[in-house]
Amino acid sequence: MKVNQAEFIISAVGPSQYPEDALPEIALAGRSNVGKSSLINCLISRKNLARTSSQPGKTQTLNYYKVNQDLYFVDLPGYGYAKVSKTKREQWGKFIEGYLLNREPLRLVMQLVDLRHPPSKDDQAMYEWLRHMDVPVLVVATKADKIPKSRWPKHLKIVRETLGMDKGVQPLMFSSELGLGKDELWGILEQAIAYGEPEPQTEEVLTTASTDPQPS
Repeated sequence: MKVNQAEFIISAVGPSQYPEDALPEIALAGRSNVGKSSLINCLISRKNLARTSSQPGKTQTLNYYKVNQDLYFVDLPGYGYAKVSKTKREQWGKFIEGYLLNREPLRLVMQLVDLRHPPSKDDQAMYEWLRHMDVPVLVVATKADKIPKSRWPKHLKIVRETLGMDKGVQPLMFSSELGLGKDELWGILEQAIAYGEPEPQTEEVLTTASTDPQPS
């Protein structure tokens, strides 16, 4: 997709603040340091539109970014931080759960995991919940540039097996620094916007896809 316009719309704290124009929404879920903001900036070819919170894990809002007049990226609050009370975490959990289950324009959740490390228990719980609730999900393995290319297959296998992904289905490997996976990811997102849940990324598809960095 050629991005001609991208803008931050709102940090929503509840359903009453969600946009009402019914454009398709692509949500991003993951730990607070997994690279959600960097992925958004890479996809829209902007450096600083999406910014990382100065207090990760404390600001719990849904950040809406409109791309052209075609879709919204919705940056969900990062999970994995325990510096808040159990009651507050439960409130945030219900807020996010309500969005994921009830938001009509939602087409796909991109769940970001750090390719350098095995998925955490929070990553596993999120993926299992999304699958159980039949929420369309695409696993995106970020920070591929931090690992030698020769080790990519090993780390992808660890991610796939730890999350319990279906046989033959692979995470999509991504690097915001290199632009790796950018074109492939846009292709998946365009399919999700047009037709609903995209086809799973199979090993064959990702093996034949270019692994050369693309300009960001």
